[in-house]
Amino acid sequence: DAAICKFVSGFRFVHVISPQLFAIFAFATCGGYSGQLRVSVDCINKSDSNLSIGINFAYPFRLNRVEFDVPMCEGRRQERLYLIGDFSSSAEFFVTIAVFSFLYSLLATVVYIFFQNKYRENNRGPLIDFIVTVVFSFMWLVSSSAWAKGLSDVKAATDPDEVVLLMSACKVQTNKCSSVYGPRWSGLNTSVVFGYLNFVLWAGNIWFVFKETGWHKGGAARYPASSSEKQGSSDVWFLTLPVY
Repeated sequence: DAAICKFVSGFRFVHVISPQLFAIFAFATCGGYSGQLRVSVDCINKSDSNLSIGINFAYPFRLNRVEFDVPMCEGRRQERLYLIGDFSSSAEFFVTIAVFSFLYSLLATVVYIFFQNKYRENNRGPLIDFIVTVVFSFMWLVSSSAWAKGLSDVKAATDPDEVVLLMSACKVQTNKCSSVYGPRWSGLNTSVVFGYLNFVLWAGNIWFVFKETGWHKGGAARYPASSSEKQGSSDVWFLTLPVY
């Protein structure tokens, strides 16, 4: 109970619990996303028109596998088209870092609460914790930046005004093609924000974890030693004073 109280009241709560929450928000807003855009094709022959063509896509954003059928405005003929681009690498990389970050924070919580003695044994636990924290800080920065660029590309590839340019019927001036509505991006924009917040959180924890390591404690331990040496030298000076 005392260990739990110390854990909750100290920086461990910020170091372990906060990354778990922010990691959950990051991979939930990205990995759970699904969007839709709609376009319309108004043929000169109204019977061939389709004024509400829905195109659905979702994580991991392999848009080149998203197919949809549109009228060609030539009788009842239709053509099957695909969106352009595969942005799964940056999205999956981002979610993978979020998942591993969550799992490590969860494991660290258990170790901090129930295995405190093992954690501090031979200073191995703090050193591993420090190295992992530095690595996750770097990976959060890289994955968030990659996903921010990937999201920008996804937005461009799913812009309804760009999608209609893929359709043969829209290249004929007598036919009218337009956007009905585009995808909503609030969820994915939030995922990028949470990604950078995770980077700030992990990077900010580096100093606190470093203070737990022997590197920091070793420097602190040398300071009192030098003070004692000074004290010892003063004692010697006092003893060698001449006595009258």
